[in-house]
Formats: sequence, structure tokens, C-alpha cells
Amino acid sequence: MTQQPVTLAWYGCSLQTGAIAEELRALTPTQPLQRRLGASTSTAFGLALAGAPAAWEAATDPGRTLTVGVDTATGQIVWSGIPLPRAGGSAPTLDLAAVTPECYLDRRYPGSYSATSTDLATIVQQLATPILTQGPAITLDTTACGTLGNYTVADTDDKSILSCLQEIAAMDGAPEWTIDTVWANAAQTAVQLVLRIKPAIGVQSTNPEAVFDMPGCVTAYTLTESFERDKGATSVIARGAQTAAGRASSTTHLATAQLSSGWPLWETRFQPAAAITDQASLEAHAAAALALMATGSRAWTISAAASASPRLGQSWALGDSVRLRVTSSPRHPDGAETVARAYAWSLDAGADQVQPILLEGVQ
Repeated sequence: MTQQPVTLAWYGCSLQTGAIAEELRALTPTQPLQRRLGASTSTAFGLALAGAPAAWEAATDPGRTLTVGVDTATGQIVWSGIPLPRAGGSAPTLDLAAVTPECYLDRRYPGSYSATSTDLATIVQQLATPILTQGPAITLDTTACGTLGNYTVADTDDKSILSCLQEIAAMDGAPEWTIDTVWANAAQTAVQLVLRIKPAIGVQSTNPEAVFDMPGCVTAYTLTESFERDKGATSVIARGAQTAAGRASSTTHLATAQLSSGWPLWETRFQPAAAITDQASLEAHAAAALALMATGSRAWTISAAASASPRLGQSWALGDSVRLRVTSSPRHPDGAETVARAYAWSLDAGADQVQPILLEGVQ
């Protein structure tokens, strides 16, 4: 597969309105760009002041702007981040770091909230609703996940919206979420942030469009398997917070299929980040943990030539199913093939390298 090299054009946009303020031709990432489901990532940049536009300062203002990278070959927005630190002086280059928009959820609070027997996607949406007031240019895109749950948070708990969403994400049957950046209009003069709350982010398929081949576009890959303490268990108990009445606990969740087929008993007990006392919530946390840990973790990190690979943002995106096809390697002399979801990715356009990170068992 032969394509154009991945070249990104960078724009400084208003975080509040999404309008493009300046094209930042002298802006260059000094680290690979990354994205991850349900979490923020950061990237460092250098801005050569000699080539910067006149209004560069306003277009990169920390906390007030959004830095957006666009694939010049496809017109697709690949990455965006909010500049937070910025430093410069006698040096010819200004240093700044930008964090993907998920970080904003850690700077807003949901207030006091309580829901019982409510779809978990609805709970996530309601917890996130405060960002629609005095927030960035953002909308919510929610699809019910079909799993009912309970959730309570008090304003005095000082839990950010991000903390609440990450707690819910650890429950069995919880929705996934991410913040995408899209064009707000056909003229591509402004961008829009979209907080997506879905049963699963991306497109899942047993026959995905994006295929990474070795030999082919893949230059290297690593399969990492682990049964370490936080990655493997055949018995899981979730503990709640200690109260005057005692400590709530889930029942013991057992990986019966693995235990009956020769796996020994590996026990894990944990307390979710939340001070949970609700029995149903603890059961949901234990069930979700066991589903991920019963056979340990298997993650594939693929390194490929970006110019020869399925195009990020066009053929595949965060959460999509991706196929890896290996004809032969020292680890897999008879070849290997897997279809798994890209729960994270890294892009170094300057080095012509893209890295999908595939996690097996995440559906």
C-alpha cells in the first residue's frame, strides 16, 4: 500500500467557540501524538518564533485555546490538545505542552448527584452535563448501554467529573467514553468537541478495513502477555469503604471455566477508587475485573510505516477493530493473525511511524 506521507497542519483554535484563530506553521511536536480510550494524553511542542504568525501568542494561550492537528492529505482531524504550560524567553523556540480534551473533565465537578437503577450511559451523561455551561465548544453524544446501576457522589467529596467517569467505567457493562474533535462546519473554519458515551467506542468487526501486514507496512510488533497481580486472577472480590457498620464487600467472583480446565486459584481483592458502600456497585466492579483478568492480559503493540499503513482517521480510529497479519517471525514462526480493538494509538508523523495498541478481550 503506497500513500502520501502523513503531514499534519496545526491550528490554534478558541477553546470556547472552536473557531480557528491561526495556522501554526512553525509548530512541531517533539513527542509522538497519542490517544487512549477514557483517558487524557499529553504531547510536547516546539514553536519556532521566527516563523510564527503575528497572533501566535493568543492562538496558543494556555487554558483558553485548542491546538488541532489535521492530516493535509485527507482533511481529517487527527489530534487535538489544550495547551496548559507554555515557556519561552531568550531562546528562539517556545516550548508548550498540550493535553487531550479529556483533561478538562478533571477540572470540573458534578456537584451532588444520586441515581438508582439507571442506565450507566445516562448516569455518565448527567454527571458530565455541567461542562455544557461555561465550558469549551462541546456537545454530548450518548447511546444507552443497557446496563442499570446505582451511583452517588456528594459535592463535598471533591471528585471531579473525570474521577466519576473512570469509576463507572470500571463497572461490568459500563459504557466507554472519549472526546473526539470534529469539524464544526463544511468550510472547516471551526472545530467541535464531542463527548461520546457509547456501549463501545469505534466500529467493531470481525473483518475490519484496517489490515497491518508483516511483511508489509509493519516494521515490528510485540505481543505482551501478563498474569501479574493487577492483570490476572481467577478469583476476585471488590471491597467497599470502611464504615461504622462495617465494610461492604462483593461476593467472590470465580473464573469457573478456567478453574475447571486446569488453572490454579489466583486471588485478587481490591477496593475501587470510590468509597463505595453499595452492594450492586461492588458486584459490578468485581465482575468487570474478573472479565479482564481471568486469562491475564494480551496486548499487541504494532510499529508500522505511517505512509504505507491504513490511514489513521480514515481507515481506522480509536476503538475500531484492526487486523494484524504476520506471515512469520521469531515469536510466531508459523505466522499469527489477530483482530482486536485499538484501545490506544501513537503517531510520530516526522518519523513516519504509527503504533496501534491492540488489547485482546476488550469488546
